[in-house]
Amino acid sequence: MLLLAAAVTAFTATVPLLRGFFDLRVYYGTVHTWAHHGGRIYDYRVPGTVYGFTYPPFAAVAMLPLALLGRTAAVVASLLVNLAALAAVLRILAGSGRRRHGWYRWALCLCLLALFEPLRDTFSFGQVNLVLLALVLADCLLLRTGRGRWAGAGTGLAAAVKLTPVLFIGLLLLAGRRRAAAVATAVAAAATALAAWADPAASRFYWTEALWDTGRVGRLDYVSNQSLRGVLARLGETGRPLWASAVLLTLCVWAWRARRAAAAGDWPAAFALTGIAACLVSPITWVHHLVWLLPSFAVLVRAGRPRIAGALYAVLCTSVVWLWAGDASGLDGFLGANAYVWVSLGLLLGLPAGQPRAVRPPLARSASATAPAPSPVSPATTAAGDQSESSSEAGAPAAATGAADGSVREGGRSPSSEPTGSTCPAAAKPQSSSARASSYTVNPPSA
Repeated sequence: MLLLAAAVTAFTATVPLLRGFFDLRVYYGTVHTWAHHGGRIYDYRVPGTVYGFTYPPFAAVAMLPLALLGRTAAVVASLLVNLAALAAVLRILAGSGRRRHGWYRWALCLCLLALFEPLRDTFSFGQVNLVLLALVLADCLLLRTGRGRWAGAGTGLAAAVKLTPVLFIGLLLLAGRRRAAAVATAVAAAATALAAWADPAASRFYWTEALWDTGRVGRLDYVSNQSLRGVLARLGETGRPLWASAVLLTLCVWAWRARRAAAAGDWPAAFALTGIAACLVSPITWVHHLVWLLPSFAVLVRAGRPRIAGALYAVLCTSVVWLWAGDASGLDGFLGANAYVWVSLGLLLGLPAGQPRAVRPPLARSASATAPAPSPVSPATTAAGDQSESSSEAGAPAAATGAADGSVREGGRSPSSEPTGSTCPAAAKPQSSSARASSYTVNPPSA
């Protein structure tokens, strides 16, 4: 294990071209410009680039503590927050079964996760997706364990920071959890109102202009965009009707499967399907956004399909899409440049959902099989014993269903020096957004 850990550490430290905490630089520069220099949230650009803040205004409010930190401290804080979020995600996905996994299995799991490209990119960019995933999965835990009083609060908070988690509110509605959906909506609305109070002009600009301008985020056809719209853009199909049709079909499949999973009480699968669908229907899903697929691997392992989980995990580790970073034309480009989309579609269609999560424990079976034959001289005592044993066996599955989804085992390969690149160098501006600044530009200080 020490040898494996050393090999993983050497690989991640030397082979990949790391991201230099690029997204964290965006957050840090935006907050400092806004808080200390009177600048506007959506005017800031990282010096020498056209990249700026693209999240809802509440995200900037939530990141205000960065204004108190220096650059190095901000990097350390980002790493610690992401590590804490990863620990929370793994604990929720593993459930009570985490106690059965010794240190060796957990160490192996962490080594594999260190190779998982979306996860490594999240750390290297200084991204927030892991934190949002942890917030959403906290609601999954509350619903799964029957403590749903405050279920929805995490989802609402995540949806106020970034739009991707909004689909989880739809899941709550589909599942008939109206209280949880109301809590999520109320929390998201309150957070958005707080941001509007803090900076009315920025909120007005985002919800009326920036939200609808995908050019601010990046090129739709760039190979890092592993969404349905990215596939169509690389095929030269830039019209909205075809994309809208694909989104509608995807949402119908998601609604059908997620509703069945929730009706069966299989909340981990329902949440996993929702994360997959959110990545597919989003206009832009960069590779590092695919951390939303982590719950689906836990569901596969829990369902006794580790080989399928391992094969799909391996695809997401290969960085194969970057072989077509310069030219995604032809059949090979269609298949290879969109490989992560095919993984997502396969998971949406084939993820085990709504199935029994536990069987009678072997110990209970052996107790029944080896029980002594009933004595003819004491029928009443024997009958009572049989009844007690039967009720014990009937309660075992119920106890086991509260257990784990299984530990997650994933990994990945690495990125490039560009904001959304990978091992294969990309174009000079891979996420080239519109050079047009907002309607109220200022000259931000160098970050």
